[in-house]
Amino acid sequence: MNKSILGNLGEDIACEYLKKKGYRILTRNYRKKYGEIDVISVAPNKTLVFVEVKTMAAISDGEALVPEDQMTSAKLIKFRRVAQMFAASHLDLISEKSGWQLDLVTISIPRNGTGDFDFKNPIVGHYENI
Repeated sequence: MNKSILGNLGEDIACEYLKKKGYRILTRNYRKKYGEIDVISVAPNKTLVFVEVKTMAAISDGEALVPEDQMTSAKLIKFRRVAQMFAASHLDLISEKSGWQLDLVTISIPRNGTGDFDFKNPIVGHYENI
């Protein structure tokens, strides 16, 4: 599966997951020359949340997937830098009580018994305030 298609699919799944939890999605794929934020949202408690989405698809049936391992310290530094820049220029979106935070949403796409990707049953992980 193409990496770009997989990434977009993962972001779609992450947004649906967040919406079900009561998040309001503000924008996706916010890009600046120094980095990108996959999803910018507002949590139910009014916290501005910057979300990095990491998606992996199984190569074989039963393969253990660990998309969390894709979030390296270098990626976290870039992620934090872009979030700080966005927050500084959008103070109106930041609640005085709850501020802003960085979250990681992981999506694992398993294979079903026939070896096809099981898009209907992704495994979603949500790590808040990383």
